[in-house]
Amino acid sequence: MAETIPDVIEPASLADYFEVMTRAVFQAGVSWKQIATPWDAYRAAFANFDPLRVAAYDDLDVERVLETPGVLRMPRKVRATVANAKSLLAADRESGSFGEYVRSFESYATLAKDLKRRFALLGDMSVWYFLFRTGHAVPRFESWVTTIRGEHPRMREMVERARNAGRSPEVYGEGEGVGDRRGVGRIR
Repeated sequence: MAETIPDVIEPASLADYFEVMTRAVFQAGVSWKQIATPWDAYRAAFANFDPLRVAAYDDLDVERVLETPGVLRMPRKVRATVANAKSLLAADRESGSFGEYVRSFESYATLAKDLKRRFALLGDMSVWYFLFRTGHAVPRFESWVTTIRGEHPRMREMVERARNAGRSPEVYGEGEGVGDRRGVGRIR
C-alpha cells in the first residue's frame, strides 16, 4: 500500500516518472487515500508502470484494467494512462531522456503548458504535483496555489513533508528556469 501523502522521489527510470504521472491522473478529483490504499492494484494493472508495455495496451487491456479490483472504474483515466505512456516514450526519445525534456524549457510556465498539451488529463494542479514529486523545479507552493481554486490540504501536507525532509524542489523567484539549481531540492 502506498502512503496517502507521497514523498518526492529521484526518478531512476521512465517507470518512476510514469508511476507519479499515473497517480496524479487517478487521484485528481478523488480522495488521495482512495487511490493510495489500493496502489498495488494499480501497479499490477499497469505492468509495474512499464511505459513500453502500457503503451501497447489495446481495448482488451483497458477492459482488464477496469475490472481490476481496487482500480477506479474510470475508462477515461485508464485510456489517458495508456496515451500518457506513449507520450512519455515520445518525449524521452525526442530529447534523449525525459529529464532532458523537462530541463529543455526556459521556465515553469512554458514547461507546464507543454505538459498539459502533450499529456492527457494533466491540468495545472497535476502538472505541479508531477514535477514536485519527481524533484523538478516548481514555483513556491504558497504563491502558485493562489492561482488554483479551492483548498488543497493534501498538497500542503506533501509540501510541508518535503520541506521538513529537505527535499522540496520549489524555487523562489518567478524568472528562474526549470534547470535552475537555486531551488531547495535537487533538480535532475
